[in-house]
Amino acid sequence: MSDKKETDIPVVSNRKAFHEYSILEKFEAGMSLYGTEVKSLRSGRINLKDSFARVDDGQLYLYNCHISPYSHGNLANHEPTRRRKLLVSKKEIWRYSGKTREKGLTLVPLRVYFKRGWAKVELGLAKGKNLYDKRETDAKKSADREMQRAIRGRGVY
Repeated sequence: MSDKKETDIPVVSNRKAFHEYSILEKFEAGMSLYGTEVKSLRSGRINLKDSFARVDDGQLYLYNCHISPYSHGNLANHEPTRRRKLLVSKKEIWRYSGKTREKGLTLVPLRVYFKRGWAKVELGLAKGKNLYDKRETDAKKSADREMQRAIRGRGVY
């Protein structure tokens, strides 16, 4: 991604989201985490597979995001799939709350990373793809790949 900064330390990216959804907008949110969650996150023990974000009681929360328990944690270790509060401004909460009420739009996490020591999640306002949309995207990717191979092969001779 071209908008990544050098200070971003990537942890995980949700590649399945780009296959299942067409992303209309992207935005960044902070994550409210426990200490053992941060330690697990730094070791890359996170799964965004079926996670999504939703507005509840005027706050934005991340659901079904699995952060594995910290291996050196004690009895105070965190629950792996608890809902996590996302830190965004009220204005953004109202904006995305209104947009997700529209038919077929949802908030999906695209990637989790550290920015200047703080855990961040990049969320995307997404619309679900149909089967023919997925096939079309796959066909376009393979055509682009073949074109790049042909260009590289031509430069060798």
